[in-house]
Amino acid sequence: MIGREITEPVRLVRPDGRLDPASTGWTRRQLHDTDRIGRGAYGWGRNKRWEYWGIITPTHIVALTMAGLDFANVRQLWVLDRATLTAIDSFEIGPLGRGLQLTGTHGAGVNESRGRGLSLRFEDGEAGTALSAQSDRVRVEVTAWIRSGHEALGIASPHSRRLVDYTVKDVDRPTTGTITVDGAVHDATGFAVLDHARSRGLYRTDWNWGAAVGEVGGRRIGINLGGGGPRGLLNGLSHTGFTVDGRLHKIPGALEWEFDRADWMRPWRMITDRVDLRFTPFYDRYAHVNLLVVRSTTHQCFGSFTGRVQTDDGEWIIVDGLEGWAEDVHNRW
Repeated sequence: MIGREITEPVRLVRPDGRLDPASTGWTRRQLHDTDRIGRGAYGWGRNKRWEYWGIITPTHIVALTMAGLDFANVRQLWVLDRATLTAIDSFEIGPLGRGLQLTGTHGAGVNESRGRGLSLRFEDGEAGTALSAQSDRVRVEVTAWIRSGHEALGIASPHSRRLVDYTVKDVDRPTTGTITVDGAVHDATGFAVLDHARSRGLYRTDWNWGAAVGEVGGRRIGINLGGGGPRGLLNGLSHTGFTVDGRLHKIPGALEWEFDRADWMRPWRMITDRVDLRFTPFYDRYAHVNLLVVRSTTHQCFGSFTGRVQTDDGEWIIVDGLEGWAEDVHNRW
């Protein structure tokens, strides 16, 4: 099932906190009002709100995360030097929502997270999003621009009348700015990918996710790869799609992911009737957190993609050397 495309504004949940059935489906632009996620007692403990930005430049890879989980909030700044493959990781977790400000709805203003040694601020504007982060060793000042006519994949997929996942995957945002590491300033011209969520989800969440961006034959391609197997379809909705010069092409079926958990650096495969990609990693970012009710294990591999994807009108586009990542994540929160 490709799912229903939503073309008019809709609220994700009703005033009583329950899912609005009219919100189930996918969008090309921001149409879901998610302001009630995280408000009130209904669904408390299951609210999961986050902003994740991944940035890739010729010299560095940056991951910026802020998340609110009702009972805790998380912030993280991770930077990889691509020449030396050395990483700097700053991570903080705090109680409840202390130091955290998240917009109710995507694109509605400022998201900010501040702690003892780490601060992040993401400010949305009409032309793009200003991304700022500061730790003791790293400073990020980057703008993720929005091209005219650019589309992004939004998905509202329910588990029940109480629990619903809402995400936006915006996979091709050109960047400018600077990344400063230990006093050395680096140009941040490259691309950024946004993973935005305003969800009320299950305690156990397992997923695969991938993203790739680059130019093919003079056209700009941005690929979002949703989860593998049956878990990649929620209420019949696939989370896979790609843009060609900003125009979104929605992939209806769940991807089959093939990778080796005993050797994360072996090539991966992602396959469905309109996607056939091979991913070759050069770096595995492994993270494990075990704080009683918050547990997470992640392998996020960075590398390049080859293969092909098919547009809505049947054209096959050859993918060769697009940069990005693929990940395998297991969360309990």
